[in-house]
Amino acid sequence: MSREKVVILDFGGQYTQLLARRIRELHVYSEILPHNTRAEQVRAQQPQALIFAGCAGSVDDEDAPGVDPAMYELGIPLLGICYGMQLMAKDLGGTVRGAGRRELRKTVLDVRKTDGLFAGLKREITVRLSHGDFVSTVPPGFAVSASAPNLPVAAMEDTGRQFYAVQFHPEVEYSPHGKAMLQNFLYKAAGLAVNWSVASFIEDTVRQIRETVTGEAQAVCGLSGGVDSSVAAVMVHKAIGDRLHCIFVDHGLLRKNEAKQVLSVFRDRLRMKVTAVDAAEHFLGKLAGVYDPEEKRKIIGAEFIRVFEREAAKIGKADYLVQGTVYPDVIESGTAAGAVIKSHHNVGGLPEDLNFKLVEPLRYLFKDEVRLVGEELGLPEEIVWRHPFPGPGLAVRVLGEVTREKLEIVRAADAILLEEIKAAGLYRDIWQAFAVLPDIRSVGVTRDRRTYAYTVALRAVTGQDAMTADWYRFPHDLLAKISARIVKEVPRVNRVVYDITTKPPATIEWE
Repeated sequence: MSREKVVILDFGGQYTQLLARRIRELHVYSEILPHNTRAEQVRAQQPQALIFAGCAGSVDDEDAPGVDPAMYELGIPLLGICYGMQLMAKDLGGTVRGAGRRELRKTVLDVRKTDGLFAGLKREITVRLSHGDFVSTVPPGFAVSASAPNLPVAAMEDTGRQFYAVQFHPEVEYSPHGKAMLQNFLYKAAGLAVNWSVASFIEDTVRQIRETVTGEAQAVCGLSGGVDSSVAAVMVHKAIGDRLHCIFVDHGLLRKNEAKQVLSVFRDRLRMKVTAVDAAEHFLGKLAGVYDPEEKRKIIGAEFIRVFEREAAKIGKADYLVQGTVYPDVIESGTAAGAVIKSHHNVGGLPEDLNFKLVEPLRYLFKDEVRLVGEELGLPEEIVWRHPFPGPGLAVRVLGEVTREKLEIVRAADAILLEEIKAAGLYRDIWQAFAVLPDIRSVGVTRDRRTYAYTVALRAVTGQDAMTADWYRFPHDLLAKISARIVKEVPRVNRVVYDITTKPPATIEWE
């Protein structure tokens, strides 16, 4: 993309994606590249500023990640954060020493220079230091801009080259002045303008799609009803209209009324071309007698591809495939972000011989940004804020063999759980909530008679990116109401349990 940007070099730290999001929240576009990207590759992107992100390692480790020395010759403002500061000091002639133990402490900085990064801030500000090494001597040309007890160099800068570095994370919540520091770096040091917004992203991306999928060229999209595929489909439809053909495959493993809801939104409300394929019997037949969760996933993935291929072939000549790839997928693959449109390379498990070129309009966006784009495009709340749902659907929420009876049970229990969460106004507070049917039965009593029936497990978690998650603390009376409804309304269930395990050690899904 041609807009002004900041490039962030990733050393594997936990806050790198958060840093990129914070910069975008300040309406400046940011991209993340691996730390070993060559300087000429960065120069080719024409960034207005460069940031070395932090990580938990030591610059003196044998395998310590470094950067191309030519990064320092790009002639653009540079900000080093924690490990990035130590790397700058080591590379540019300063001295870095080990602290003996890793420190993570709240402290008060003594700000020595109230221009540059600390412009407009007080002489004393609170931050949370995080370091195992520390800069003991600044490189030639640098001055100490802030210090702290037992840390003589908490921040440093070379105003001649516009190099800045801090021994804390300005992007995290417990750095209350971090936003102001990032603004000083972006707006004053780098001279960047406020030019990144959801509206500008949509405008730029729609234009690029129109310039690529030209003439009578056709595109197909595997529409699941999830946030990413839905927003991608609507974005491409905005660009090329009815030359986009969506294919919705109902594999019989969806939630209650899900197929009906998705088709109502996209066909009736958004007036998009959607081919609906009822393949439930086919998928259930393939899953009969299968107990292993990995085998279930492979069967569903392979059969989905076959159904999609068959339906795509009926449309005729389609040169482009729309996918809802998002930026974390790109970052975590270890590849640099490319163009919106690129040649197909088996992303998402589709085979090479489909011979599509990919249209990935969301590959620069984080999940929260995808939702904002969806709202801007006019998608209804039930699509934009829908909880994540696994591709294999309820098959991985039915432990053991997948049968029609088990699917009916978990689908009904799941619907009750979501109904009560929404009625209580808690749906947006929870990252993901669902019911699971373990492959167990237990003894119970119903109407004074002994029963031997299924147990339903409930799972609800909070989190930002699903890499870690905590279990949601429901009000006890709400849990009691959900449990009572499930055992009363769902046949063949006599027990409800609630999963209170974090991720890690557990995963969010049970299979």
